[in-house]
Amino acid sequence: MIRFDSMPPEVMQAMCTPMHQILSPPPGSIAGSLYVGSLSAVQDKEMLLEHRISHLVQVLDAPWLPQLSEKDGFNCYPIQILDQASVDLKPHLEAACNHIDRALRSGKNVLVHCQQGISRSPAIVIAYLIRNHGMSYDNAYALLKRKRACIKPNSGFVAALREWEGDWRRPAAARRFTS
Repeated sequence: MIRFDSMPPEVMQAMCTPMHQILSPPPGSIAGSLYVGSLSAVQDKEMLLEHRISHLVQVLDAPWLPQLSEKDGFNCYPIQILDQASVDLKPHLEAACNHIDRALRSGKNVLVHCQQGISRSPAIVIAYLIRNHGMSYDNAYALLKRKRACIKPNSGFVAALREWEGDWRRPAAARRFTS
């Protein structure tokens, strides 16, 4: 259960905002923008269209929730995981990063969302920043925290992301990049 009594105002405000832009394309670039958010973002189709979001990375394990799909005009990439420290995040990271990277490189805007936009979706975006932008875990986390103050990946996701960072900091000849 989330307690609000000791929560800083910027965190409460971020939790009430459906999505935040994390990366925008450099001037003159055809690349797309990357957003992170919550389920409330995908329940506002007008807002998604306003931000030209065409690709969704849906990091949920909630089959009972109505979700946008290809029939609604969105390219959807589902990752069905629970927000629990015991969940192994690493098997999902490579394909998720590839999906995000392909969309952004083709000029499409991407929203990575989970239920609250606090743990699962920020973890996926941090993995993308580590792999595709050469950031450390700490720098990627700090960037997301500045953009969306309420992020807090669970301890298991943090451990997996630190391991992922180590994998991507190995010499280039020893790693594989499949994007």
